Amino acid sequence: MWFLVCITSFLFHINVSQASIGDRSQIYQRCLDKCQILNCTQDGQSFISQAQPLHLKLTFWSCLDECKYDCMWITVNGFHQRGYKTPQFYGKWPFLRLLGIQEPASFIFSLLNLFTHLFMLKKFVKSVRPDSPLYWTWFIYCLICSHAWVWSAIFHARDVPITELLDYSSAFSIVLVNCFVMLVRVFRYILSRFLFLTMTIIFLAVFFNHTTYLSMGRFDYEYNMKLNIIIGTLTAGCWFFWSTMIRNRQPYVWKCVMYVALTGLVLLLELMDVPPIFYVFDCHSLWHLATAPLVFLIYSFAIDDCNYLRKIEVETCNIKFLTI
Repeated sequence: MWFLVCITSFLFHINVSQASIGDRSQIYQRCLDKCQILNCTQDGQSFISQAQPLHLKLTFWSCLDECKYDCMWITVNGFHQRGYKTPQFYGKWPFLRLLGIQEPASFIFSLLNLFTHLFMLKKFVKSVRPDSPLYWTWFIYCLICSHAWVWSAIFHARDVPITELLDYSSAFSIVLVNCFVMLVRVFRYILSRFLFLTMTIIFLAVFFNHTTYLSMGRFDYEYNMKLNIIIGTLTAGCWFFWSTMIRNRQPYVWKCVMYVALTGLVLLLELMDVPPIFYVFDCHSLWHLATAPLVFLIYSFAIDDCNYLRKIEVETCNIKFLTI
């Protein structure tokens, strides 16, 4: 359980800022003012004279966005010439864009997670009968996770307020659905239809309340991160306790234990706040890369567990039939 201690420690040392030394510097501010005056219309959306490349139009880069990007690199060079470290801008490290994509590594690795979920869903559907217990629970789990990775890719392609909100709220939906699946599995034998419906309504209410809060006024990064980690840590702890209790009867639960442990371990990448390698690969993108292989573990566990539950259900029905 050591990784839970690390995550909890991370929880109480979060400090996210929207302003950084790079965008506050005089080099950046003077460059931005000059660029806007010379190139942009008054609203900052369009260029006065020059033509914008098609791939930047398709990814919705405004004239002001272009000025921010160009001035960011002028500022980075200015800092390096003075012997200073690479600065952050608006709370983020500078990234080299690729065909208009702001964070190409995170974009590609988000798509990798999406394809991994869809690949394993196909395997799940082939390996588990639709009338098996928890079949539809895991099916919906995949849909929610896949939806979240779509928005993760879009957000890393273009970081604007609406894509940021949809990415963060979708990421929260993954945390919630993991907790939901855990509760449904652990308390399956005492969870009546009424309790299941009540729990579903509560989880939906929590999700929509959280999303609504994030969309109102200043985006609360610290609150969002803390809530995600609290729910994620509780979910991990419950999975571990349950797996320990039933490991002798269901030895395949080691897959669930490994998934939870490795998920906590790779999350530690988020603790590392260093400039991206080649201005492309940062710790956040490497975290996305590390989560993709873990998808195989959780779906393999889901396949084994659904087949196990079906086997028990069939055996129970046969015993009841023989005793009649």
